Amino acid sequence: MSTAPSGAPATAPPREPAVKAQRQPSLAQLRAFAAVAEHLHFRDAAAVTGTSQPALSAAVAALEDVVGVRLVERTTRRVLLTPAGERLAARTRSVLDAVADLMEEAEAVRAPFTGVLRLGVIPTVAPYLLPSVLGLVHDRYPDLDLQVHEEQTASLTEGLTAGRLDLLLLAVPLGLPAVTELPLFDEDFVLVMPRDHRLAGRDDIPRSELRDLDLLLLSEGHCLRDQALDICREVGRAEGAPVTTSAAGLSTLVQLVAGGLGVTLLPRTAVPVEVGRGARLATGTFQDPAPVRRIALAMRAGAARAEEFESFAAALRDTLRPLPVRMAA
Repeated sequence: MSTAPSGAPATAPPREPAVKAQRQPSLAQLRAFAAVAEHLHFRDAAAVTGTSQPALSAAVAALEDVVGVRLVERTTRRVLLTPAGERLAARTRSVLDAVADLMEEAEAVRAPFTGVLRLGVIPTVAPYLLPSVLGLVHDRYPDLDLQVHEEQTASLTEGLTAGRLDLLLLAVPLGLPAVTELPLFDEDFVLVMPRDHRLAGRDDIPRSELRDLDLLLLSEGHCLRDQALDICREVGRAEGAPVTTSAAGLSTLVQLVAGGLGVTLLPRTAVPVEVGRGARLATGTFQDPAPVRRIALAMRAGAARAEEFESFAAALRDTLRPLPVRMAA
């Protein structure tokens, strides 16, 4: 180990530079700025936040001081957002939404099955399962504020991962690592056709029949369309085989079949509703193994309400047991 020469002053080790504590904006400042950014008027923003105009203006000025940039331009008649204000307004709203989600999660932990539950459902499930879901919530979870959003799969999964939705009811697998699936049941697909079709009423239809039938499908974006196309590819249907007509919903699709434009595939849970009201329609089922889809609840991996959602899935399986489906274990 080296030492300083005799009589020379010892050299002190270099001092680490002092770390300046970075100030953080308060929630009150963020709420004040978000209100001003939304209303572009201090009086209206003050009324929404329940504060006085001077207090609101002071909170926005304090936020500007903390972030080190000017966020708003004040004139005698109106308020304008600066370019920095435009950029930070959206992020401010995201922060406030995240805080609201945090408090909602905390409330759910304290009292399961209370507060808001934002449930997303795909259109090919909603009309057929929602009556059972709503009945379950009404009877068993009366303090739960269920909010239903019917959207296509891509929109639902985006909403789940972004925190806009809490739970999804849809066809799986999704193949998303950030999403945990809670299987409910498997259901067969049924072939729907005009009453005078050669396959009407059969319970032993080979999948290979799908190679040459005039098949009608839902429009792009519906997962049921993708599932039907996957089934067709499995049986060797040519990529160029005509799928000349599509529809935005199953009800329209079934009406096209009744009009003689072709045949279609329906999940079994949809058959009583969609086929039962069409006198010119018939169904047929496939030989084993029949084409099938799996319906599940989906939640964010590691969600704070995971235990609550798992209990909800178990209760929903019991509720759905009378349906013509095979319940998941």
